[in-house]
Amino acid sequence: QVQLEESGGGLVQPGGSLRLSCAASGSIFSIYNMGWYRQPPGKQRELVAAITSGGSARYADAVKGRFTISRDDSKSTVYLQMDSLKPEDTAVYSCRVVLTTGSDGYESDYWGQGTQVTVSS
Repeated sequence: QVQLEESGGGLVQPGGSLRLSCAASGSIFSIYNMGWYRQPPGKQRELVAAITSGGSARYADAVKGRFTISRDDSKSTVYLQMDSLKPEDTAVYSCRVVLTTGSDGYESDYWGQGTQVTVSS
């Protein structure tokens, strides 16, 4: 069993910052790609940022220059630092982790439960 625990969401004013965390625990053998997705009200879920096991990151155009994804493999945790937040960043943010639970190399992806981020004055 693998669990993902997210934290760090909340209400923030425009221009403010938040830092999301997602910690994986359980029967983990190796962690590969880690990422953050968001689903704004009434819209489909979209990729925000992702980071490979080698540390290569990619971002949605809407967040480039404002958000930073990072990972700490010693803690099996991925972070999303969100700066210069805008009202249009309001969404439920969920983490996704691709990992293996054994030496057979079979990869599975797991999702966090989601955390609400609201940007409003």
